[in-house]
Amino acid sequence: MTDSLQRTPLHALNLELGAKMVPFAGYEMPLQYPAGLMAEHLHTRSKAGLFDVSHMGQIRIAARSGDVRDAALALESLIPADYVGLAKGRQRYGFLTNDAAGILDDLMVANMGDDLFVVVNASCKEQDTALIEAALSDRCIVTRQFDRALMALQGPEAQDALAPLCPVAAEMRFMDVIETELAGVPVTLSRSGYTGEDGYEIGCAAADAETVARALLAQPQVLPIGLGARDSLRLEAGLCLYGNDIDTTTTPIEASLAWAIQKARREGGSREGGYPGAEIVLRQACEGVSRKRVGLMAEGRAPVRAGAKLFADAEGQKEVGLVTSGAFGPTVQAPVAMGYVATDYADNDTALFVELRGKFVPVHVRAMPFVAPGFKR
Repeated sequence: MTDSLQRTPLHALNLELGAKMVPFAGYEMPLQYPAGLMAEHLHTRSKAGLFDVSHMGQIRIAARSGDVRDAALALESLIPADYVGLAKGRQRYGFLTNDAAGILDDLMVANMGDDLFVVVNASCKEQDTALIEAALSDRCIVTRQFDRALMALQGPEAQDALAPLCPVAAEMRFMDVIETELAGVPVTLSRSGYTGEDGYEIGCAAADAETVARALLAQPQVLPIGLGARDSLRLEAGLCLYGNDIDTTTTPIEASLAWAIQKARREGGSREGGYPGAEIVLRQACEGVSRKRVGLMAEGRAPVRAGAKLFADAEGQKEVGLVTSGAFGPTVQAPVAMGYVATDYADNDTALFVELRGKFVPVHVRAMPFVAPGFKR
């Protein structure tokens, strides 16, 4: 580790728990704990796992008018999602776009009643906030909360683990967000996460992070989980990793994220367009694209890794795509991946070949997610 890496408020606890630490997005982060990646992954799918995700950026956006609807309207000038129609206490996925319709980052936005609460990726949080400040500061007050902690409690027993410490958690549904207390600590609590399982994300002051984490880890269902299992869990859930599966070279339509653009922001909607790259996104939504993000499953047990080329033939003569994420899926007990392929080869069950150690291994296009989601609707 170098002295230039930042540390989360849970750094000392991570070391105490025996975490193997690695550099990630400018932070020293836990890759795995003594249980190991496979055990951590399967524990999260069957019980509940606690993730330190304090490296991510937390931002508050308040309208100068005092009306949260004005903040939502302002943010819609940067993101092709309907935040004006987002009810108090609810959150919604979205992405910042550039003039070429490339994705600058993906994020979560919650309507907290008085302001908007935004969570952005660690690697993009400085540029995201600078962009939002530059675009919205005439209408909004943008407050960085990068010193706060953020944890994710994920798994089918997450509610059972959290409810004794925060009874109201059991009443929440998927994508609800509230301000409440957990073990006597003020927290921002959302019923969401990035594993495909039921669960919660918990934001709190840095000084309170260990108190919250220790209270959760004291529950019999909960184990600490590292970045390694977080990656395999989100991949089985068919969820994008920014910088791998989406970036400034991919548009929302190519990335199969059209579902995140609500009716009001689509062609003919009440607030059609109005964000960077809107003309391109709207045209692609109507006319289609030349490539699409798809799920992939390979034969055998050898994982297919990011960067592997995809071919239409077993001889590797006709290249049709590229793998952007890949790993062995502990839940499905098979290699899982996602990537971009030419649209003519994007239908489910299409047979392709991937270059793997100098050989061309059969893969098939598969629907995502690879595991059924466990969200509490």
